[in-house]
Amino acid sequence: MASTDFGRTVRRWRDRVSPEAAGLTAGGHRRAAGLRREELALLAGISVDYVTRLEQGRATNPSEQVVEALGRALRLSATEREHLFHVAGLVPPGQGTVPAYITPSVHRMLDRLTGTPVAVFDAAWTQLLANPLYTALMGERHGRERNGAWRTFLGSGDRVRYTAQSRGAMETAVVADLRTTAGRYPDDQQLRRLVTELHTNSERFAELWDAGAVGRHEAASKTIDHPRVGSLTLDCDVLSVAGSDLRIMIYTAEPGTQDAERLELLAVLGTQTLVG
Repeated sequence: MASTDFGRTVRRWRDRVSPEAAGLTAGGHRRAAGLRREELALLAGISVDYVTRLEQGRATNPSEQVVEALGRALRLSATEREHLFHVAGLVPPGQGTVPAYITPSVHRMLDRLTGTPVAVFDAAWTQLLANPLYTALMGERHGRERNGAWRTFLGSGDRVRYTAQSRGAMETAVVADLRTTAGRYPDDQQLRRLVTELHTNSERFAELWDAGAVGRHEAASKTIDHPRVGSLTLDCDVLSVAGSDLRIMIYTAEPGTQDAERLELLAVLGTQTLVG
């Protein structure tokens, strides 16, 4: 019964969200005004098959991460998000866990900044949401690669170019930030597992963590080596959302520069694959 209620709830709320309201282009003939399953799956970062099975009640016990992702994709209010957790048979994350709820106003801001790469991260540096231009700039990120701390110490890296000095400063800031977050959210089991995994598998992380590394993220220029438009040197700023502990990362280019031109080109190309 719980799985059926959850599926019906997701389907009902999917039908009421227009593509435009979710930051997508409607395009083509549509039989209904709401999101298609394919669109909801894309926005939530899960498979279309799984969305189908959830809505039909054939998939049971969705994880907290899946429910959270669906709530963001459906642009739910705080009350609606809480209800979605309840019909999934889960307790909404409490005060001691890292917040992952994105307010409608932050969603609208990303919708309007179409010409600027923007992404939203939680306090543990897990990417929650990114606009298309940010994805085109930094590449698709899935699974563990969505967490900046994990990607820094255990992942395959990213497109940002670092010197030895800037790399060291970034690593120190990530560890110090993660320590602060762990102290602020002591009941977050997922965060605990992340710290344990990093400490066990990365000598560099363990060294900085055990030394009580102190640092912070600073606004800075970053050079991104993009495989299709070449290198871009952009200003990177991180903004905080009052009361939610979210971080908004924004990349901008100096007007009239080659970097600005390449960013405009990237906005046109998007994530499409070019055929020579």
